[in-house]
Amino acid sequence: MLQSFQQIIDIAKGKNATIALAGAEDIEAIKAIKSALDFGIRGILVGNKDIIKKHLETLQIDLPIVHSENETESSEKAVKLINEGKANILMKGLVKTATLLKAVLNKEWGLRTGNLLSHVAILETPGLDRLIFVTDGGMIIKPDLNQKVGIIQNAANLAHDLGYEKPNVALIAAVEVVNPDMPETMEAAIISKMADRKQIKGCNIDGPLGLDNALNLMAAQIKKVESEVAGKADILVVPDIHSGNFLGKSAVYLAKGKIAGLVIGAKVPIIIVSRADSSESKRNSIALAAAISK
Repeated sequence: MLQSFQQIIDIAKGKNATIALAGAEDIEAIKAIKSALDFGIRGILVGNKDIIKKHLETLQIDLPIVHSENETESSEKAVKLINEGKANILMKGLVKTATLLKAVLNKEWGLRTGNLLSHVAILETPGLDRLIFVTDGGMIIKPDLNQKVGIIQNAANLAHDLGYEKPNVALIAAVEVVNPDMPETMEAAIISKMADRKQIKGCNIDGPLGLDNALNLMAAQIKKVESEVAGKADILVVPDIHSGNFLGKSAVYLAKGKIAGLVIGAKVPIIIVSRADSSESKRNSIALAAAISK
């Protein structure tokens, strides 16, 4: 069980990680890479070489540049750098997310694995003794049952890469009982039974669970919710992108927590940060990507 981002940074320091930054005209993205150089990260900057050179002079660092004329070319060249073995992390800069993902999903030279692409955020908050994974608050708007299974498998794989043997997965709903009028609770119960029958492996799964009795053992005991997961969840699977987005941002803005996020399910981790994210959040996301890089 990981308790802080410092532990993830320590793992990242032992990795041989290189980021291909698509759309490196974004000076904030270059700043984020610069902030991670101290734990061994390298970067290749893909974009307009004249603009990038000015940014590098301003930041007083030297990184290799691959010139491109537009965001489509930047995305394609960054993905191809990974396929050529020159980088093992993909990062979004000044390109549209849709453009970058189109390159990632290219059937000839993209980064497809056959798995669903999903987003996982990791939260460190003062009120908990462990890091919490939240998924999916960034990619799939309202996942169906099959997509939720894919989301769980991706998050469990991420946890395995970080050293978790069998992470605890909670399917979050407003209540911890099955209610036919609340489809999220029905799907949670179905997925829990699928896990019981070994249709989903590598993790313990329970749901539906409320947020309180997923995270807090006393809350679970008061409500008489008993399982391997109740009160001890590592991974929270939310019903839709809205609840995941709110949960992640509330941890930061209401609880003074820390956050990192990745898109996973491709051949390599993909960093898609918001320009509003703090420098610490961007650094944490890079550390997370490096920690699981291969």
